[in-house]
Amino acid sequence: MEETKQDNLTDLYPNGAFKELTDAGVFLGRKKRNTHPRMRPYILTTRNEIEIINLQKTTDDIEKAVAFVKEKIRNGGVVMVVGTQPQAAEAVTAFAKELDLPYVNVRWLGGLITNFKVLSKRIEYYKKLKSELKSGALEKYTKKERLGFERELRRLDELLGGLENYNAVPEVLLVIDPNPHMTGVREAKRLGIPVVSYVNTDIDPEVVDYPVVGNTKARKSISWFLGKIAEAVKEGKVAAVAKAKEALEAVVAPTEASK
Repeated sequence: MEETKQDNLTDLYPNGAFKELTDAGVFLGRKKRNTHPRMRPYILTTRNEIEIINLQKTTDDIEKAVAFVKEKIRNGGVVMVVGTQPQAAEAVTAFAKELDLPYVNVRWLGGLITNFKVLSKRIEYYKKLKSELKSGALEKYTKKERLGFERELRRLDELLGGLENYNAVPEVLLVIDPNPHMTGVREAKRLGIPVVSYVNTDIDPEVVDYPVVGNTKARKSISWFLGKIAEAVKEGKVAAVAKAKEALEAVVAPTEASK
């Protein structure tokens, strides 16, 4: 189903209720035959064999996810975002770059979380190679050797390009649809890292900690979800600065008083 094709929902959501979500196509789930049994409470109705998502539950759940992410950022937590599907990769990249977050938009590397020490060494090698190529430090090598380095860098750019600022194991994994990213979700769960995810009606919502049910197949819908999370990250960063300022003032005030 094309993103622009939307059923008339005025009978379900009169007076323009949930207009932002309906305009983004958030309400469109998967085909009824693919619905996971535990998704039944999230389904409002079915039209033309397509599940129509209950937007009230989506709204409630995005508020919970936003509050959680905001608090984690306020306390200095690191969020890693994952979305490798064609309809998600571009939005994930823009979202992560704007907020300076590590991201995966091509392929999840096994052990990215559970084997952080080894992967971090690979990332450092990638950053070093990139820096040396840019500075001209590789000019001392033969042309054939330099071409080899350039090929290696292109390969690493694709795999590690979103991880240059991946300096610590994340405290939150943000995932666009767990279905193609179950390796990453399982790694997070193994380490007790909460998973916030935009999920569709074809998956068990209990595989993640903070599911937000919506249309994971449409770019507009994904952008709506990431836009809400972006607000949470920005507000969390502002709150983190204020918290640090308060802590500093609490230390300085007694010192000043004792003079």
